[in-house]
Amino acid sequence: MPQTLTNPPLEKLILADRVHGSLYTDPDIYALELEKIWYRGWVFVGHESEVAKPNDYVVKSIGPQPIIMTRDKQGEVHLLLNRCAHRGNLVCDAPRGNSSAFRCPYHGWTFANTGKLLGYPFNSGYGGTERKKELSLGRVPRVDSYRGFVFGSFAEDGPTLAEHLGAAAEALDRLCSLSPPGEIELTAGWLQHKCKANWKMLVENETDGYHPQFVHASIFSVAKSGIGDLYGDGSTAVARDLGDGHTENDLRPEFRRIGAPMGWFGTSTDKIPEYVAQLEAAHGADKATELMIDGSPHVMLWPNLFIAEIQLFVIQPTAVDQTIQHVTAVQFKGSPDLNQRMLRQTIGSVGPAGFLLADDSEMYERNQRGVQALNPEWVLIARGMHRERADENGFMIADATDEITMRGIWRHYRKLMEAE
Repeated sequence: MPQTLTNPPLEKLILADRVHGSLYTDPDIYALELEKIWYRGWVFVGHESEVAKPNDYVVKSIGPQPIIMTRDKQGEVHLLLNRCAHRGNLVCDAPRGNSSAFRCPYHGWTFANTGKLLGYPFNSGYGGTERKKELSLGRVPRVDSYRGFVFGSFAEDGPTLAEHLGAAAEALDRLCSLSPPGEIELTAGWLQHKCKANWKMLVENETDGYHPQFVHASIFSVAKSGIGDLYGDGSTAVARDLGDGHTENDLRPEFRRIGAPMGWFGTSTDKIPEYVAQLEAAHGADKATELMIDGSPHVMLWPNLFIAEIQLFVIQPTAVDQTIQHVTAVQFKGSPDLNQRMLRQTIGSVGPAGFLLADDSEMYERNQRGVQALNPEWVLIARGMHRERADENGFMIADATDEITMRGIWRHYRKLMEAE
């Protein structure tokens, strides 16, 4: 994407312990973010299980750009822009399906699921069929996947996906290791929640361990959940900056202290015997117990994929003050007893009548209204600066309620936004 906007003075807007409110409200900054973050770096798009069979397709997005993720008859996954090369009409309306071709409803132009233009009606008006070669669907230039997670980048070159994921790849490994065959599936369908707030507020919040005891107090109380205790001054859990914008609430120290297999999920092994037997067969009893104690990760992968233990969130910015959250339940391949429970819990927490996402969304929108106030101009991210420390792997961590994750996000943001 060509650079057309002037860099704002970020050295005056992003300080070590605070960021300026205009970073959430300025339309010019948002436009530059699309150019330098969403259209230049790697962005999570979908999962291979969503296009499991040849000719399967599903409609996705990269930021506000509409994308069709397809699998052709040879099994290759493509990311195509959902825009006819003729007059710009959307060529695909259905959210998912199975087809080897897409026919534009406006003038009947037909494209293969590889993006190639197959033909246009009354071709004599274009002097025959020769122009077909130059009028394919737009493509995302780079497509790659890791553990079934498909990412795309509009940049022709740049860091590899492995370089982008860095240490955060371990979170995907950890998630997949909880599935007996080592694979997850995103087959439960997606909910979409529109939120009147800037996308970065959501990214910050996903690994903010300071808010759960307050924002989610009602659901923790009703569900008699001990989750709130994981985020408090007495917790051994930590917040971690994984680098490159990736952040984590690592709850494993608390789960290991408690030592209850499947306690992270709020259940016990006797209630899911089939899953336990499968996991033990795959890993051995000792390793399976270790996996079931540690549980699933709570990690935000820059810029748009949030793994929230049993569900995935995909963050899609659509305007400077509007974001869509796409949410689905994680499903472990071949584990119907646990999958059913994960689906029910996901519906209860982030479904249309769920409690958890409604709590957060209310906070995002209140924040968006609040940062438009003229005074004070700044948003503080200073909590825990005095107790940052390196862990055994050299990553910077702080206490569970500290804002080290936000500071890491904003350092990476500034680096990307200031790049030429």
